[in-house]
Amino acid sequence: MVNKMRLGSFMDDFEIAAVYAREIIDSRAKPTVEVDVITVGGGFGRAAVPAGASRGENEAVEVRDGGSRFKGFGVKKAVENVNTSIADEIVGMDSRFQREIDLKLIELDGTPNKSKLGANAILGVSLAVAKAAADTYGMPLFQYLGGFNAHVLPVPLMNVINGGKHAGNELSIQEFMIIPVGASTFKEAIQMACEVYYELKATLKEKYGVSAVNIGDEGGFAPPMKETREALNSLIDAIKKAGYTENDIVLGLDAAASSFYNKNKKLYWIDGRELNVDQLHEYYLKLVDEYPIKSIEDPFFEEDFDAFAEITKELKNRVQIVGDDLFVTNINRLKKGIEMGAANALLLKVNQIGTLTEACDAALLAFRNGYRVIVSHRSGETEDVTIADLAVALNTGQIKTGAPARGERTAKYNQLIRIEEFLGANAKYAGKLGVF
Repeated sequence: MVNKMRLGSFMDDFEIAAVYAREIIDSRAKPTVEVDVITVGGGFGRAAVPAGASRGENEAVEVRDGGSRFKGFGVKKAVENVNTSIADEIVGMDSRFQREIDLKLIELDGTPNKSKLGANAILGVSLAVAKAAADTYGMPLFQYLGGFNAHVLPVPLMNVINGGKHAGNELSIQEFMIIPVGASTFKEAIQMACEVYYELKATLKEKYGVSAVNIGDEGGFAPPMKETREALNSLIDAIKKAGYTENDIVLGLDAAASSFYNKNKKLYWIDGRELNVDQLHEYYLKLVDEYPIKSIEDPFFEEDFDAFAEITKELKNRVQIVGDDLFVTNINRLKKGIEMGAANALLLKVNQIGTLTEACDAALLAFRNGYRVIVSHRSGETEDVTIADLAVALNTGQIKTGAPARGERTAKYNQLIRIEEFLGANAKYAGKLGVF
């Protein structure tokens, strides 16, 4: 017979006993929210919230303080919202009931974009609750979220050359990525990427001077380049010098095209010239023919679903077309994209939508409709490694979390190395199947 007294005590262990938020700083020296959740059973969860530099117009809204303190970027209001309004509502709830808690947070905010309490406040609580529940069980977060089937280590999409809003050069394309698909393990993939990173640094320093190896927000280099092909040629050269081929390492682009789109002219500025949507479409096709590009993120303005659909139709068997600003991890925008055939992959950023539940719902909708999912960081990051666990929990097969440099980026990669070690023989590196 079940010991009802012991069972009752076990159930009580998961009750949320305390919620506390504080203001910390992220990797761009801007304040952000960190939340601690403690359960009756002593489980502890801590989550820190990232922030983007290149944001989609339809993202959930952060609450910032304004005024002169931190030049207006302070988050004392969001912290107070956690410590008062949110804590009052969720203390006493069962930390395992993630969906119920997240829906309570959404209801408490009452706005369509979480602008009352702040997506930064809500997300910090949402993630910390999941971590506290996992800790109460004594389980790794990836296993708590994904169960026994969580075993796929993602291919890293590493941003090693920065442009656009992530750098101070003239490159319109925001990110140039290396993707080590030919590795047999995640640990080997990191080794391959690091070796290419070394060669790239040496090549850029020799060609452009010492300032070329200064790094941008996501750990990639920000050389004084002007044209896309300059960056791509440098990557190809570094890959060869490191002893690899395009069978080992392929390339990816995050165009972030909204950042170089002129809404009034309806033209894109790239490589020193203006292109209309059809010309930009042809531009991408030529790049794909010339280079081993297997992923293009946000190739067009974030509201141009038709342009996304056209390029997806043309390249679907060769390249994954990723929606970031297009979808902003929003299930309604993703549904529209699916109906139109716009993109074939979702970039999953939990802070774009504001709760773990909504992010997971978006991922599951993508999977059900044949879309790939790439779990992603933001340019303003923290040492929090939640997205590493989430990528394995959902078996996404891909993660995007910057270059193999800067502690807030390497923290995620090192967590994945630990998870692979924990899984042992059960671990499977996604490799080529993760991307194409």
